[in-house]
Amino acid sequence: MPINLSIKNAPDEVVQRLRLRAERHHRSLQGELLAIIEEAVRPDHALSPAELLAEVRRLGLRTPADSAAIIRADRDRH
Repeated sequence: MPINLSIKNAPDEVVQRLRLRAERHHRSLQGELLAIIEEAVRPDHALSPAELLAEVRRLGLRTPADSAAIIRADRDRH
């Protein structure tokens, strides 16, 4: 059964930012708050290697090309 939640004394600045965020996501303020709460309590799940690679590519993360040379030089010393 759904429960009604209430946030009291929310600062005007926070409410304004929430309204703008809701507008960007084409949601009502209530819908945006529920989406934020759902995201916050969603169970964590381990990413598969394919999901991790997709996230790295999405974020545009890169490893410097010389990192392999640094690792190889370190290994060759031992």
